[in-house]
Amino acid sequence: MRKTHNKEFKFKVALEAIRGDMTIIQIVSTYQVAESLVHRWRKQLLDKGNEVFTKDMRGQEEKTSSDIDTLHAKIGKLTLERDFLESALLQVPGRSAKK
Repeated sequence: MRKTHNKEFKFKVALEAIRGDMTIIQIVSTYQVAESLVHRWRKQLLDKGNEVFTKDMRGQEEKTSSDIDTLHAKIGKLTLERDFLESALLQVPGRSAKK
């Protein structure tokens, strides 16, 4: 029966292999995984580890840009409403706009 491992476990094992504090054989024995898995997870971490930082920042920049666009739209809407109400107030006899 094939066992599946979660990403935290894979990361922990791969990090152990990269650090070099334990030999691959010791890692295999400690974590009860095949040697080929240790090598594969280590390679994946080394090859794609930089994506951890680029994806996070890109997502944050896109969210920030979207938030800014939403806020600009809200500012524009509120400005139009204020201008409309100000001009409507000027139409009421005996009233003047306060600035």
